[in-house]
Amino acid sequence: MKNILYIAVLGILSWQLQGCAAGAVGAAGGSTTVVLDRRTTGTLVDDQLIEFKTIDAFHKDKTLWKRSHINVTSYNNIVLLSGEIPEENLKRRAVALAGGIEKVRQVHDETALAAPSSLLARSSDTWITSKLKASLLQAKAVTAIRVKVVTERGIVYLLGLVSQAEAEAATELARQISGVQRVVKLFEYR
Repeated sequence: MKNILYIAVLGILSWQLQGCAAGAVGAAGGSTTVVLDRRTTGTLVDDQLIEFKTIDAFHKDKTLWKRSHINVTSYNNIVLLSGEIPEENLKRRAVALAGGIEKVRQVHDETALAAPSSLLARSSDTWITSKLKASLLQAKAVTAIRVKVVTERGIVYLLGLVSQAEAEAATELARQISGVQRVVKLFEYR
């Protein structure tokens, strides 16, 4: 388990360092466009570890793991649980497990009390997320890397450290995507 955690941390750090190197090379070459995540490198690593540890905790709870479809997203140490859980007692267990992970500040339980969704429904959600991410990349009012997008059952969840204007721009873009049922803002405002 420790070896897997170390590998995950090294992978994240190498990704971060590659981004820094690209930014430095771009700046040296005269480029002024540098996109930065507002989270610290330590928080980025924490978020990845929180997701990994939460999924591991769910996997160890055999009943929860076998009967549910749960996605775990951590942004700035705030966890979003999305997906489907068939029983209320399993939902409570999932929230308790996620909340018990080191450095988790808050858990948003957005799981539905339902049987796990079909592969077709999940692929539709993936399509919505992809379309929104592409729209965010083209947007001038919000930087795409600052907004985390999760879609579940046609509901788009938006996370990030953003200004009020960036939040509104991202929300409006999400509302324009075909298939979006609802948009839930889980932003932290700067």
